[in-house]
Amino acid sequence: MGRVTATDRRAVLLATAGLALAAGCASSSGAVAHPVRSASTAPALPAQLTHGPRDRPRVALTFHGDGDPATARTLLTEAEKHGARVTVLAVGTWLDAHPDLARRILDGGHDLGNHTLRHLDINAMSETEAREEITGCAERLKRLTGSVGTWFRPSRTPVASPLVTRLAQEAGYPHVLSYDVDSLDFTSPGAPVVARKVLAEIREGSVVSMHFGYADTIAALPVVLEELDRRGLAAVTTTELFS
Repeated sequence: MGRVTATDRRAVLLATAGLALAAGCASSSGAVAHPVRSASTAPALPAQLTHGPRDRPRVALTFHGDGDPATARTLLTEAEKHGARVTVLAVGTWLDAHPDLARRILDGGHDLGNHTLRHLDINAMSETEAREEITGCAERLKRLTGSVGTWFRPSRTPVASPLVTRLAQEAGYPHVLSYDVDSLDFTSPGAPVVARKVLAEIREGSVVSMHFGYADTIAALPVVLEELDRRGLAAVTTTELFS
């Protein structure tokens, strides 16, 4: 993995110039918020979640846990340098290959959840196959950490089918975690494009989809975090976002 240079950082900063004005326009959007207040008084959350409360200055950066472990460690360290906490939805086979990362994620104060066993198209599977994908990853999480984790995200789709939603609930995940901002970092469009897209769309309560394993994400993350801080938006775990 190549080192991110000062030139890389300048390129991202230049590409994201002017986003504060765009964010100010976006913040006036009339999108409907999830009615989340407190565990004791809030109505039950829906089975599928795309964003958190729109009336608090918090966002959740979520990462698909797969790919080069060195990239994962770099991104976690970068987040922690900025006082940010993230959510990692891990692929089961990735945990098999890099079991130490489960504890590294939790020890950093981050959330760790389930992104299926092999990261295949889970909505296209039979009930038996889909159950094995969910429980296979859950079993690995439990073995490595003592818990199946709080969150489940389906693979190869932002929205789970009713069958997959039911199977996830049976495996111990009350909610399917989707997102309202897709960084598209997995397409490797360049760090400036990743940062620009996230910062143009993110707002209070947003859940952002990002990935381990991509150099663009490494270069974009510091700029994203610095701009969130300037806007007064705290990057918190998904558990904190919905608490």
